Amino acid sequence: MKRPVEGTNYEDVEALQRAICLEYDCEFVPVSPDSILGFAASTAGMLPLNGLRHPTEEDTNGWYIWGGEELSQRSDFFSPFHTHHMIEKCPEVLKFLGLPPGFRFILAPGYVDVWYDSKLVEI
Repeated sequence: MKRPVEGTNYEDVEALQRAICLEYDCEFVPVSPDSILGFAASTAGMLPLNGLRHPTEEDTNGWYIWGGEELSQRSDFFSPFHTHHMIEKCPEVLKFLGLPPGFRFILAPGYVDVWYDSKLVEI
């Protein structure tokens, strides 16, 4: 599967997202390129890459993305970003953003883990 890069159109990204959902035998729950996710910009470039998806609310798609081993509890850890900015900020995560609420992932060189965490939908 190719890695999305800057300039990739969102239709290509959606095809990658659908393939990931097939691979993990789950429903494809699309995110609008204009929807908002939480991104810990201060952790950009850190590994592993982590993501978790809560249920959507208003114009947010429920995703929170960060790098590194620790998920900070600081109220300013995550900043709102439009999903389409992830093409430039953190393209490696794009193909996972079609996973439904309750899913999590961890990415590192040579390592991918994707799983469902029911606690994420119980908030």
